[in-house]
Amino acid sequence: MQSNRLIVQLLWSFTLAGAFAACSSSSVPYAQTRPAQSAGHPNATVYFAYVVNAASSNVSAYAIASSGALTQVKGSPFAAGADPSGIAIDPNGKFTYVANAGSDNVSAYAINASTGALTQVKGSPFKGVYGPVRVAIDPSGKFAYVTNNLNSSDNVTAYAINASTGALTQVKGSPFAAGAKPVGVATDPTGKFAYVTNYEAADVSAYSINASSGALTQVKGSPFAAGTGPYGVAIDPSDKFAYVTNNVTDTISAYAVNASSGALTQVKGSPFAGGNDPCGLAIDRSGKFAYVANANGNNVSAYAINASSGALTQVKGSPFATDTTPLAVAIDPSGKFAYVVNESSGNVSGYAVNASGGLTQLKGSPFAAGSSPQGIAIQ
Repeated sequence: MQSNRLIVQLLWSFTLAGAFAACSSSSVPYAQTRPAQSAGHPNATVYFAYVVNAASSNVSAYAIASSGALTQVKGSPFAAGADPSGIAIDPNGKFTYVANAGSDNVSAYAINASTGALTQVKGSPFKGVYGPVRVAIDPSGKFAYVTNNLNSSDNVTAYAINASTGALTQVKGSPFAAGAKPVGVATDPTGKFAYVTNYEAADVSAYSINASSGALTQVKGSPFAAGTGPYGVAIDPSDKFAYVTNNVTDTISAYAVNASSGALTQVKGSPFAGGNDPCGLAIDRSGKFAYVANANGNNVSAYAINASSGALTQVKGSPFATDTTPLAVAIDPSGKFAYVVNESSGNVSGYAVNASGGLTQLKGSPFAAGSSPQGIAIQ
């Protein structure tokens, strides 16, 4: 475990050799996207997956087959900035955004709905970030939020998204203060609140989102205590519960979300036991299951979510083996497949998800990615 703690410290020097949260995964706690229609098969649903590769400074793009297998799309990988670490897709599936930790900017791409290919939008990459780590898009697709931790910037940059072009413009008052070394960021399904994990502060900042401007205001009681080294954050689709991975204490903090104020209250039994160095996490669209990538355990934990209490219970067979140093996890919009990016082995493990939340590796898994993959998003 201590070896991975050293890796985490190197993160802040932007080697990006550490265990990063997805945020869902990265950045996307559950699939905030729409399916595309295949040009050759207009009645067939086609999903695409995108993986940011830190050491090769690019984005791998895949078509997801009906079997769950990944095939790189024509033109993949697509160029990004230096050390890309986080990725998110807008809820309409038109644009994707990549946080480039090494070049202090955000790349914005238009997504070809038929092929999945990426084309940088005019004006990309966009400035205004300092050591960007993770990115999240609000459910309306109007705003993007990026966590920054270079040279104690310790804040969140907020952008307005041009609905036609995908271009980014900083909102008034941005960046907004966060805690020490912010990493994960997520918005709730209503678009009213945003949550940021502060790794060195061991807490979670909660913000209300101004529906008109996108500006952030910390909610009463924020920040809320977490375990040591909070990384990933995800909100369940019902907006009742929030989950945070605590990398140093190997636990998962679970919170009830106050629908009116956005405040967090730890649920009974929290924190719940995690794997070895839990990092990225994702919740399926049904809200029944949560998945956590355990970087130093080389596996992924699967939990059943109690719909009433928010408590977590590991599903039968969990944890499930991955390749080396899994960092982030995502669930496809159908809920049939799960994908985990493995940093050290430079690939993506793919799984079929059964009715109980258990995972079975797909034929052909793991699938090749670039060098040092960090995050994944699916549309």
